[in-house]
Amino acid sequence: MAEARSLAQVYRRFGEVDAAESSPLYARVAVALSESEEALRAIEAVPARKRSPTVILAALHDLALAGRAPALAAAFAAADGAAAAAAAIDTLLRMTDAVAAIAVRRPTRTDETGRCAVLYPAIAEAARRVGADAVGLIDVGCSAGLNLSVDRVGITYGNGQSLGDPASPVRQSCSIVGDRPIPTRAMPEVVARIGIDLDPLAVTDPDDARWLRACQWPDQPERAARLEAELALAASAPPRLLPGDPVEVLPDALAQVPTTALPVVTTTWALSRFPLEHRLRFLHRLDEAATNRPISWVSVEGVGVAPAIPTLGDRRASGHSIIGLAVFNHSTLHAEAIGRCWSRGRLLAWLADS
Repeated sequence: MAEARSLAQVYRRFGEVDAAESSPLYARVAVALSESEEALRAIEAVPARKRSPTVILAALHDLALAGRAPALAAAFAAADGAAAAAAAIDTLLRMTDAVAAIAVRRPTRTDETGRCAVLYPAIAEAARRVGADAVGLIDVGCSAGLNLSVDRVGITYGNGQSLGDPASPVRQSCSIVGDRPIPTRAMPEVVARIGIDLDPLAVTDPDDARWLRACQWPDQPERAARLEAELALAASAPPRLLPGDPVEVLPDALAQVPTTALPVVTTTWALSRFPLEHRLRFLHRLDEAATNRPISWVSVEGVGVAPAIPTLGDRRASGHSIIGLAVFNHSTLHAEAIGRCWSRGRLLAWLADS
């Protein structure tokens, strides 16, 4: 009973606080789940680490998108909170094993090219500092590799500046914090797109693409439309995806970048999932690989998460992230904090002289 009450409180809080403004539909469903003892018992059939509302709701959404829960799909499509709540409970009770199987197999994903507004100028700056005419992109923690289309996205900044492809079907906007403008330098040619993830998703795989859609909240049509455009863009030039531990896989990924191009490794809110020792090994891997040619690392991580990147005196858990640029060249490492960003790349303060 104590566990059930605790789970009920988690779902009620999610509905009344976390989803209240951004997704009235999920808010209604979460509160209904919190009030159903049968639903809570079904959720308890899932391993404890997979019982969170975001995971269970995504699993239910996946079943709806797959055509296995038509009543729930219809309620989601109509944005009918009452019908969605009833259908979610019914689906959960009838298909507990299926919900549990999806939840255990799939981590929630929030792939969005909002990160490109931060990555684009940082990658261009990395190429400028090394004098590179071409780059090979390696995204660590890539999920489905949407960041690897960074040069093919159209980006507009709040001060009127723009970067990327103005004809791209994927558009990104970003507000500028402070007076320093974003460098308008274009990225050089991208000759390799490689993603590393423990369990990468292929945008050309129907089940993987459906899971990305399932992780979107169904009453946010603008985000859903943006994801569809991002999936189509990535599918037109699918990246090479390498499954496994980034520390172990990184040398193979670097070897696949032509010697005429600068390897640029990117991490966006990925390193916090690893203990400090693992992050330091990651840094050592980059240093080892830079024996014969320069390698750049662009990091967008919480304050103090990326080893060797200055924190600018900022406090940990301060609500923003540090944009770091590290260049490894033979036995030399130059690491600098070149910016700050907020809201997963929706606000950007550029700091570097370039």
